[in-house]
Amino acid sequence: MQEIKIFCPATIANLSCGFDVMGVALDTIGDEMTVRKIAERKVEITKITGQDLPKEINKNVAGVAASAFLKKAKYCGGFEIEIHKKIKPGSGIGSSAASSAGVVWAMNELLNRPFSKKELVEFAMQGERLASNVAHADNVAPVIFGGFVLVRSYAPLDIVQLPTPKALYAVILHPQIEIKTADSRKILKSRIALEEGVKQWGNLGGLVAGLFKEDYELIGRSLEDHIIEPTRSILIPGFEEVKKKSLDAGALGCGISGSGPSIFALCQGIEMAQNVAGAMQKVYDKIGIDFEVHVSKLNAKGAKKLK
Repeated sequence: MQEIKIFCPATIANLSCGFDVMGVALDTIGDEMTVRKIAERKVEITKITGQDLPKEINKNVAGVAASAFLKKAKYCGGFEIEIHKKIKPGSGIGSSAASSAGVVWAMNELLNRPFSKKELVEFAMQGERLASNVAHADNVAPVIFGGFVLVRSYAPLDIVQLPTPKALYAVILHPQIEIKTADSRKILKSRIALEEGVKQWGNLGGLVAGLFKEDYELIGRSLEDHIIEPTRSILIPGFEEVKKKSLDAGALGCGISGSGPSIFALCQGIEMAQNVAGAMQKVYDKIGIDFEVHVSKLNAKGAKKLK
């Protein structure tokens, strides 16, 4: 195989209680990429559509991740990359992760999978470092592993793939404003009270248990964030009302997707998800900011080859 065209899913990171350690892949929102082998040992980005992004390798997250991959690969050639962006940068649903993780997943497929999924995550994290100054894995890991992922440890990197209950749907409201991850991290507290930590650990454990047991009520009870959300929600117009109306409409839980501004809700079944999407839309119709609402199944497989 000399060329591959792939779908790189959008992702929800943090999932309220899992800051920097939890994420999940979406099924209907994502980028597309075409990666092909070339004779010269180099990485080249030849085309970008959808967004005005740099083609210089050291300034593009896909270029940085691909370079990390090629440096470790026992391959004499190189790769040419086309990126078709459908996830807006700064949207909070893993735009940089889709590019970083998608490109290394595609390169690995072209070389008959010499690297493990965990190694691919490590390469992709270098792209995330460029985007946010922090090499976090909670977006890139779901792109590569699929479904829900827990980053148990960063040093050493330890990734646990969790079950993805079949009835879970995600609703994403994306206000058409940009919040850069690096900026949203700057406003966070560097220390927390022990009492806050205990609440958060309990919710994270409850979320993981709820996924294994397919206990939707437990999943809902666990989607609470006492540490990050109170600070970051200030940056998102109408957040509190969107959250209230989503829960009133039946959502299991609602919170900030990644660093925002997107707001996510997890729902049991498509009917509940559609009701929640309608409730979110009504709130933002009154705010006067352009927005998009997406309803998506969760993606248990991650990046995939397109025909």
